[in-house]
Amino acid sequence: MNWLSSGAMAVGTRVTVVRDSSWDGPWQVEFQGTIDDLYAPEPVRHSMARDGELEYWVVFDEPQYDSSGEGPYRGAQIWDRYLIPEV
Repeated sequence: MNWLSSGAMAVGTRVTVVRDSSWDGPWQVEFQGTIDDLYAPEPVRHSMARDGELEYWVVFDEPQYDSSGEGPYRGAQIWDRYLIPEV
């Protein structure tokens, strides 16, 4: 499948990773990163996923801790609802 034709963000896209307003997570703070090609964007397979929701591999500008205090992580697969592309 051609992810770009499906509306997926391209590798190299700069993003801000945001927190969910309805719960304390999934990360402790908002931060910047870049969509990476370690894994291709793929549909989120979870009961709480939105129709057509994708998850991306994001490399973080600085190591981050998740809402449980685990980490530091230098990258992770992140659902697109938590990603705001830079313009």
